[in-house]
Amino acid sequence: MILIRSILLIVFCTVYSSTYSQTASTTVTLTLPKVTLMDIEPTGSITLNFTRPTEAGNALVAPAPNTSKWINYTSAIASGGLTRRITASVNTVIPGVNIRIQAAAASGAGGGTLGTSAGQVILTTTPTTIISGIGGAYTGNGANNGHALTISLATSTYGNLQAQTNTTIVITYTITE
Repeated sequence: MILIRSILLIVFCTVYSSTYSQTASTTVTLTLPKVTLMDIEPTGSITLNFTRPTEAGNALVAPAPNTSKWINYTSAIASGGLTRRITASVNTVIPGVNIRIQAAAASGAGGGTLGTSAGQVILTTTPTTIISGIGGAYTGNGANNGHALTISLATSTYGNLQAQTNTTIVITYTITE
């Protein structure tokens, strides 16, 4: 009899606890904004100067490439949205001179779907893609985060060269879908 009562008590407790369980819920509303931010670090200009040859018959000596600049960005794309890209262009071209830029692979403190470099490109007044495939990502902020930039000059057509003094060229970077 005691055995039957014990069995009935166990069955009753099991049925009672499964029949009368409770749940609760909370609604959470969040916003994840679409974000498109980009900058060049560190701020400030660079100087690249050709060196005149010291011996007749020798070519101009191109300046050493500048590697002091970095592209930083933050990107949050819309659901199903397109990846982003960064383009670069110059405000003017110098006859006989190629202005070249190359973005390195992303490095530093960032994460997500970071962009891919297009390799070295020659800049013109038409925007040219230098980084593509940027998804939801951030590069980290400041120098040594993001994509290191190498900016260089090279002669292209000697016959088009004209002496220049303190000519300012503006490189414009744009991040877009």
